[in-house]
Parts: sequence; C-alpha cells; structure tokens
Amino acid sequence: MDDQEAAPVLDWSLLRAAQERIFGKVHRTPLLSADSLGRRVGVRLFLKCENLQKTGSFKPRGALNKVLSLGSVEREKGIVTVSAGNHAQAVTWAARLVGAPCVVVMPSDAPRSKIDAVRGYGAEIVFHDDRGTLFVKLAEVRDARGMTFVHPFDDPVVLAGAGTVGLEIVEDLPEVDLVIVPVGGGGLLGGVATAIKSLRPEARVVAVELAAGPGLAPALAAGKPVPVSRPAGTLADGMTPPFVGALPLAIARRLGVELAVVTEDEIAAAMRELATRAKLVAEGSGAAATAALLSGRITVRPGSTVVAIVSGGNVDPDRLGAILVS
Repeated sequence: MDDQEAAPVLDWSLLRAAQERIFGKVHRTPLLSADSLGRRVGVRLFLKCENLQKTGSFKPRGALNKVLSLGSVEREKGIVTVSAGNHAQAVTWAARLVGAPCVVVMPSDAPRSKIDAVRGYGAEIVFHDDRGTLFVKLAEVRDARGMTFVHPFDDPVVLAGAGTVGLEIVEDLPEVDLVIVPVGGGGLLGGVATAIKSLRPEARVVAVELAAGPGLAPALAAGKPVPVSRPAGTLADGMTPPFVGALPLAIARRLGVELAVVTEDEIAAAMRELATRAKLVAEGSGAAATAALLSGRITVRPGSTVVAIVSGGNVDPDRLGAILVS
C-alpha cells in the first residue's frame, strides 16, 4: 500500500477542530445502558442518544461546524441546503444562531412535523416534487441567489462535526467493540467511522441500510456514488437521499465498514422497543441501528460491548402512536 492509499480520507485534525468549535453550543448526548434489550442478543448494549440533541437529531453537529467555519461575507449572502427534514432543521437553527438567511429545498412529501420545524426556525422552504432531482433544484436555487451550500453528507467539515458523536462514544466507553450506525447519505457514518477506527482500530463499525432501498452497497459495488431508488412512504425518511456521498463511500471502503439491512417491520418493532423499554422516542432512521441488532441482522460476539446510535427522534406523533399500538 502506498502513502496515498494509507492516508486518511478525513483528516483527524478536522474532528478535533470540530469538537472545539461546537463545544458548549450543542449537547454532549448521553450514552445510556440498555441492559434488557442487550440481553436478548447476548451483549452489553448502550444507546448513543442523538435523539436528545438540539433540533432532535445528530445533524446540528455538522451543520453548526460548517456554518461557524464560514466567513462574514458568506454568512451575509445566506445559506442554502437540501434535506427531507433533520439536516434542514439543523442548518436553519445554525443559520439563525449566526444571523444568516437560510433557504431549504425540501421534498414535497417531507414529514409535516419536519416542515413545521424548519419554518419555526425561520427558513424559507422551496418544495420540489421529485426526490431524485432534489440536488438539481438545489443547484438552481444556489446559483440564482448566490448562497453557500451546506451539503448534508458530502462535505469534510460537516462530516467532522458528525464525527464528534464517535469521539464521545470512545471517550465515554473506551472498551467499545461494535458501533452500529444508520446510513442514508453517509455523513454520520463517515464521521463516526473515522473517529472510532482512529481511537479504537479493533472495534467494528456496521452501517445499516434500508433493505428496500440500500445506497451504500450499490455504491461500493460500483466503486463510485450511484443514483439509487428509495422506497416511498418509509418510516426512515432520513435514510433516503438519492445517493451516498463520495467522501463517506471512500471512508467506508478504506476503513472496512460492514453492512447490514433492515426492513420496515424491523424498524417499527425497534421504535416500539426503544419507547417501551428504553423510554426513548426515536424516528425510523433513529431506530434503524437498534433494529439491525435486535433482528439478528448483525453477527455479534457474546458478551461484547455494543453501541447503537439513536440518530434522531423527529417523528410525527400520529405515526408514532400508530406504531406503538400496532
């Protein structure tokens, strides 16, 4: 292996800089034990509760890190992004924190609770009907208004912010053996995998995708990001970007990230278990890592120490209610 191949695809210094930049502005979320759930599969299970983060997901870590890195002129011209909800909320929140205008391109069928939250944070929303061409619409808005684009999952500064989740996991649980991460565009995965493998190389990192619409597996097979078809109406709308980013893809390949898939039924079951056993409200994407573990989609060593990232808790109350009584 030559020096270029051995070099990290996300510079370690970016993660430490992100941790310093956002310190005190976002929550250091708790790492809670989930003994009853862990006993079902014979492991010591911990839940990294990013559903308790500001705006209800891990996204403010990367969004704020990026926004704070911008110069005054860029902030004055404004920020634009594209998202089904959680990243949109995070960028809008971060923009408001620094007094920058913000525009969000959102799919027309985004969850109502997330649309309302984005508006509540003060962003202008541009709706677009076709999820497959959301980034095309985003480019039109960016070019027309001269705004800075904050990418949801393919920007090293955004990934570094998300990677602070992994830094906190190892700091709080140095003996971790396995970290399970939901993946949509791959931003959380790329940042967390970099942190985990840098601080604890022997630990496994497993990326969890939707069985009905995986994105990372096809990209790994093709050796590049590829457009993928995502299921409509899924519980895990946060796992449905039209492609996986080039940087997360490179990180996953370089660091030997493992893959698992989950079904809608498995996600719904995990949402119920997290609510009733762990007393945590998780959206579909937030429950995906737990779902993969509880459903036996991941092979685990008995007695190993496992962390499942609960990446978000922004779920419509009516949808959550229907899941809990089903």
